[in-house]
Amino acid sequence: MTLPILQLRAVGKSYGTVRVLKGVDLDVKRGEIVSLIGPSGSGKTTLLRCINFLEAYDEGEVWIKGQLLGYHSKGRTPQDRDSEAVIAEVRRPVSMVFQQFNLWPHMTVLGNVAAPLVLAKKINKTEAHRLAGLALERVGLAAKVDAYPAQLSGGQQQRVGIARALAIEPEVMLLDEPTSALDPELVEEVLSVIRELAHEGMTMVMVTHEMSFAAKISDHVVFMEAGRIVEAGPPARLFGKSATPRIQQFLKPWLDRSLSI
Repeated sequence: MTLPILQLRAVGKSYGTVRVLKGVDLDVKRGEIVSLIGPSGSGKTTLLRCINFLEAYDEGEVWIKGQLLGYHSKGRTPQDRDSEAVIAEVRRPVSMVFQQFNLWPHMTVLGNVAAPLVLAKKINKTEAHRLAGLALERVGLAAKVDAYPAQLSGGQQQRVGIARALAIEPEVMLLDEPTSALDPELVEEVLSVIRELAHEGMTMVMVTHEMSFAAKISDHVVFMEAGRIVEAGPPARLFGKSATPRIQQFLKPWLDRSLSI
C-alpha cells in the first residue's frame, strides 16, 4: 500500500493562549488536489504553513513521504526539534506560493525565480538561470525574464511566484489564496496556470475563496472553522449535498449567485 505523500495527525498550533489549530487529521495522496475552504480566521493558512514548517506546530505530527517533519521524536520540547538542515531536507519535496507574491523588487523576474535555486539548492548560477527560464515558460512569462516586479501586473507577479515554486521541481505545491490580492480581471490568468499544473498531475494543497474553482478542480475539499476540520470529502458532496448546516450557511451566498446567473 502506497503511503499518502502528506500525512497530518492530530496537528495543533497555539500562539500563546490562543489555540488556532485543534487536532487536524489530513491525508493527501500523490497527484491529488486538496482545497481548504472556510471563513477567515479558521486556521487554513496556519495549517498550510505548518505543513512545511514555516510555523512550528506544537501538537501532533506532520509526515512528508513517510518522514516526520520538524522533530526527531514525537515529543515537543525544544530538545526534540530537528536541526534546520534536517528540516530543510525533509521538506525539500514541498514548495509554497504566497498570497502577497513576496518578490524581491531589486531583482529581475529571472533573478527572482533563480535565487532559491542558488541560495537553497546550491545550484550554480548558469544552471539556475536555465531552470528558472524553463519554469517561466511553463507559466507563460518567457518574454518577461528581464523585467522587474514593478513593471508587471499583479497577475504576472503571482505567476512569477508560481514559477519560483515550480523551479525547485517540487512534488507538492502549497498555495495560500493565490488570487486574493488580485483584481478580478487578473484572477483567471493565475487560475489557468494552476489548472494546467493540475492537468499535469501536480499534487497541490490550496487555500482559496474561489468556490467555483475549488468545486471544479479539487479531488478533495476540506471545510475548516475555529481550527478544526468540520467536514471533508469530494466537492460534489460539500458543494451540493452537505448535510452540515454551517457549510450550507457558508456556501449560501455563492450558491445564490451561481443560481441567479
